[in-house]
Amino acid sequence: MTPPRISVVVPVRDDAPYLGLCLEALARQDVRPHEVLVVDNGASRETALVAEAAGAIVVAESMPGIAAAAARGYDLATGDLIARLDADSMPPMDWLREIRGVFAVDPALAAVTGRGVFADLSPARRLVASAGYHGVYYGFFGLALGQIPLHGSNFAMRRAVWEEVRGDVHRTDPGVYDDLDLTMRLGRTRRVRFEPRLAVAVSTRAISSVPRFAAALGRTGHTMRMNADRLRETRAGRLAGTAFGIGPLGRLVPKRLHP
Repeated sequence: MTPPRISVVVPVRDDAPYLGLCLEALARQDVRPHEVLVVDNGASRETALVAEAAGAIVVAESMPGIAAAAARGYDLATGDLIARLDADSMPPMDWLREIRGVFAVDPALAAVTGRGVFADLSPARRLVASAGYHGVYYGFFGLALGQIPLHGSNFAMRRAVWEEVRGDVHRTDPGVYDDLDLTMRLGRTRRVRFEPRLAVAVSTRAISSVPRFAAALGRTGHTMRMNADRLRETRAGRLAGTAFGIGPLGRLVPKRLHP
């Protein structure tokens, strides 16, 4: 059988230094990507130049927000599989090979996701940070949604699956987290797998900056409220929804306390 072609989508906005490292890592893959699409979401000219110099396809998306940028990349991808990285993701050289292998052994698999390793921390701090971050993300949201959530810095899906759900995602809303939104639009009937071996290095900026962390909480809450129908499908989701102002008890929580 012909191995599946893998398109890699990287949405970006003014992140030239990180993007350059990400594209260098993709160039070192032992399985070559079919194409690399860098979606320019209002980035500086420097960012586009870095992408062009690396041989990536640069796609412009004028609608603000990572949801619009990511969806634009998925729409234009021509590979059989669509892999997703953030600009500050650094995949190891076997990343695409691992992705191809996971889908090869499970023809019914819709998507696969993996860890982000905080490589700029000491080993001890990295362990604590990863346990906290991934424990909350995969544990809390996995329980609430009744399925494994996709991690935007490191996941892949079948292009056929994207074509099925592309009209359901909230791509025009700049306030949503696209990976969490996509997870909920996939629904619980499509199989998503967490693969521990699928790990990429990421920066700690998302968790080390208080303003960034606060903004992340706000976007998470907004994304959950936009997908309240999915939260209501599980008992844990209905309980978790209270914290986001969803459901009868959630209405009692003052809006200023909603994340």
